[in-house]
Amino acid sequence: MNSTPMRIEHIALWTDDLERFKQFYVRYFGAVAGSGYINASKGFESCFLSFGDGARIEAMKTTSLNPVAIEPGAQRMGLTHFAVSLGSEALVDELTRRLKDDGYPVLDGPRRTGDGYYESVVLDPDGNRVEITA
Repeated sequence: MNSTPMRIEHIALWTDDLERFKQFYVRYFGAVAGSGYINASKGFESCFLSFGDGARIEAMKTTSLNPVAIEPGAQRMGLTHFAVSLGSEALVDELTRRLKDDGYPVLDGPRRTGDGYYESVVLDPDGNRVEITA
C-alpha cells in the first residue's frame, strides 16, 4: 500500500471566458497559469492554475457541451465553495477590501465563524463562491 497521504490534486470549473478566469486567480490569489491545452476537435480548452502549496484549479471552456449555468453564488447540492487560506486575518481583510473595491461581490464577512474560521465569502467572475480564510 502506498504510504503517501492522499490529497485533492485539483478541482475543475467551467468558464465561458478562460482569460478572465485565469487573470482573476492570478491577480488576486497569486496563482500561476500553465500554458494551456486546446483540443479543437472536441471543442475543449483548459488551463491549470497552480497555487504555492501544490493545489490546482483546472479552468475549462467548451464549445461542444452545454454546462448548466446557475445563478451566481447560488447554494446548490454538490460543490458549493472552495476555500483559499491566506494565513492571517489582516490578509483576509486586505484581499476582501481589494476585491470589493474592484467590483467583485462580497457575500459575507470578513467575520469569525461559529467553527472558528476567520473568513469572507466572495464570488469569482463566474459566480463561484470562494471562501477567503486566515
